[in-house]
Formats: sequence, structure tokens, C-alpha cells
Amino acid sequence: MVFSSFVFLFVFLAVHLLVYALVREPHKNKVLLVSSLVFYAWGGPRYLILLMGETAICWAAALVIERSESHGKRRLALVGACVALLGLLAYFKYAGFLLGISQALTGFPANLPDIVLPIGISFYTFQLISYVADVYRNEVEAQPTYWKLLLYSSLFHQCIAGPIVRYKTVSNEIDSRSVRRSDVYYGVRRFCVGLAKKTLLANACASAADTLVPIGGDALAGQSVAGYWLGMLFYMFQIYLDFSAYSDMAIGLGRMIGFHYLENFDHPYVASSVQDFWRRWHISLSSFFRDYVYIPLGGSRCSTLRYVRNMAVVWFLTGLWHGASWNYILWGLYFLVLLLLERFVIKGRLPKVLGHICALLAVYFGWVLFRFENFSELGTVITGMFGLAAGGFTSLSVHTVLLQNVFLIVVCAVACTGLGTHLRKRLLRLSRNSSLGTKAFGVVEALTPPVLFVLSAIALAGASYNPFIYFQF
Repeated sequence: MVFSSFVFLFVFLAVHLLVYALVREPHKNKVLLVSSLVFYAWGGPRYLILLMGETAICWAAALVIERSESHGKRRLALVGACVALLGLLAYFKYAGFLLGISQALTGFPANLPDIVLPIGISFYTFQLISYVADVYRNEVEAQPTYWKLLLYSSLFHQCIAGPIVRYKTVSNEIDSRSVRRSDVYYGVRRFCVGLAKKTLLANACASAADTLVPIGGDALAGQSVAGYWLGMLFYMFQIYLDFSAYSDMAIGLGRMIGFHYLENFDHPYVASSVQDFWRRWHISLSSFFRDYVYIPLGGSRCSTLRYVRNMAVVWFLTGLWHGASWNYILWGLYFLVLLLLERFVIKGRLPKVLGHICALLAVYFGWVLFRFENFSELGTVITGMFGLAAGGFTSLSVHTVLLQNVFLIVVCAVACTGLGTHLRKRLLRLSRNSSLGTKAFGVVEALTPPVLFVLSAIALAGASYNPFIYFQF
């Protein structure tokens, strides 16, 4: 089950919110836990046992860490929990990849096992590791009640697609949280914004990208130069709008009932450098690797050689976390090289505008590496973008896709900036000094959630329906 589906919106979420609102305060967490377990089990009931088991390991390990006065026992509990969780993650996510390498090199095994990846395992594994590590560091107290820790690890708001929520961010709100009307409105509005980003923008971009730069088949090899560039532009929009949309919806769902999740994206495409991009992109993942890998290794307060080593470890793991394929590892190492160039060669000497352009181009080509797991297809696209395209420079089909989606491109470009937030703040300031402004702000605030929700529902009903196709030049 995904957030952008009729089943979730009109059945699961509707029933959950109704029951949650009707029960008394002492039972709200239990309703939330049941809903979260049902939501997770929807994608595969057998893997619910895995989630519950990993949570039990971390629950027990954290209690041992907190109650033991022996440094050796504390460390053993931490290492044991991390080994267990990372071992399970490695089996489900990377065993097939590693065995594929072994088969290619040695011929063993003869047949690769079909290992299904449990939904959300990367997210809840990192959340549970951060919980145990924070207890070890005495940054949070261990949760004595198992089902409350299970609630944290299984919260349906974010256990499938993030953000990675630290236990210390929500520990107090698990036991005691209050909800004001402003929280409910903000949550509903934020959820509807995310839903619209997913259904109206990201899905439309995905359709255009799949048309121009399809994965698999012969159509990719026959594309034109302009087709490759335009297709990857749509993919660049899609991947940000898709990822950030789920974070928006998770933050909104949490706020509706009193949870305050931290922001996960901060308009990364307005970044002035690659380093600035990674301060803004998938913040919860970047901060996880910073706090639990990079800093423990020594961070930047060490020799140049050790700094490069620390960065290499972090970016290798960042690439590997995104998928069990060589292209993701290459993608991580690509950003490693760019960040080292910025630190040791460029050293902030580029003018801001030029730095922004260079960062956008660097990220753009990074998404080419990210999209294609097949290196043959990756090579076809990269060489095709620089003139060696079987389809020539452009084609009628590329012109058609461009004309049909000009308005979509403009809207997506605006959606990648903070313009909407800026205009809302301007209107809010105007409303404080003008009765007309007050009425205008009230109307806009009242209409935004229902209008976005209705448009999103229409888009879902039409599946591949693209409302922007009617705005052509």
C-alpha cells in the first residue's frame, strides 16, 4: 500500500483517523500501533515478523546497555544488535548482488536464489541502529516497553519511504503529545501538498521520462541527443518530487496527531555547490551517515589521507544503501570525487551563480548514473547525450513530448524552489495589515488542501492522466 492510492486515502487512512479520533487518549498509541502493523503487513505479512524481531533485538540490547555498568557488556550489546540488523539487511538486500558477482567470477552458485526485499527494511534498520547507538551514547533513555519501541519502528507515516526518524526526535511524543487545531490544519495541508507533488507532478514526469529514456528494450538506443537530455531532465524532476512528496506526506501525517518529524528536503536544486546540495537532499540519511559513520571514523579533524578515507567509506555506503547494483556504488563514488574536488581544488572560489550552474549539472549527470543499472544502457545514454546518438540530434516525437509538457516543466521548476513558501509568507504579512489581504489569505488557506486533494484524486483515477498536457504552445 502506498500513500498515493485510493485504498490508502479512502479506506485505510479514513478508518484509521476516525478510530483514532474516537478512542480515549490512553488508547491512541495502541490504535496507531495496530494501524501501522496492518499497513506494513499489507505489503507482505511474513515480513512483519522480521520487523518485530529486529525491534525485539534492539529493545533488549538497549535495556542491557542502560542497566549494565560494565563497558564491555554495553559495547557487546551495541555491536551484537548492529551485527544482527546489518546482517539481516545484507542478506535480504545484498545477498543476490554478491552471489551474482561470485557466479560471474567462479560459476558458483549455479542458480541465484530469489530473495524478496522486505518493504522499508533500509529505513527501519537505520532507525533502530540509531536508537541503540543513542542509548549507548546516553543521549536517550532506553524504552522499557517493547510495544512502544515497535510503534516507533513501525509508524506507517515513515517506515516505508522515510524520512529516517531518530528516536530522540519523537521519544517524548510517543508517551505524551498534544494536538492543536493549527497542527491538524498544517498536517492536512502538508499531506495534500505532498500528494499533489506525487500524483500531479512526479507521476507526469515519470511518464515523460519513461517515454524518452526507457529502461530496457530497444527504444533507448534509437533516441536522439535532445531526447536523452530532455528525458533526463524529466527524471531529475521526478526523483526529487517523488522523494520529497513522500517526506511531505509523512511529515503531514505525523503532525495531524502530534508528531513533529524533521524536514528531509530543503529545495536541493537551488544549491550553490555539490556540498550544499547534500546539506539539502535527503537530510535524514546524510545526517545518519555523518553522525554514525563519518564522525566516529574521525570526521574532518584528522590528516588529509584519513579524511579522504572517511569520505570514501561514507560515500561507498551511501551508494550501496540506495540499491544492490554497481551503478549505485558508482553514483556514490562520483559524488565523493566531486566533493573532494570542491574541498581541495575549487575551494569556494566559484561565483555563486556559476557554482549553482555547476552543481545542477553535476547532480544532473549523477542522476544518469542513478537511473541505469545496466552499464550498456548507461553507456548508450552518456555517449548519446554527447552526440553519438542513433536518432540524430532531435526528432518529431521529442518535439511532441516537449510541446505537450512545457507547462509541466515550468511548474516543476517552480516547485523545486521555495517560491511557493515565499509567496505564502508575503500574503501572510499582507493579511496582518489589510482586511482584503486577510480575506485573500483565508480563502487561499481554506481552498488549498481540498483543491489539491481533488486534483490528486482525479489524477489517480486517470492513472496516466496529465493535466498539464492541455497547456501547450
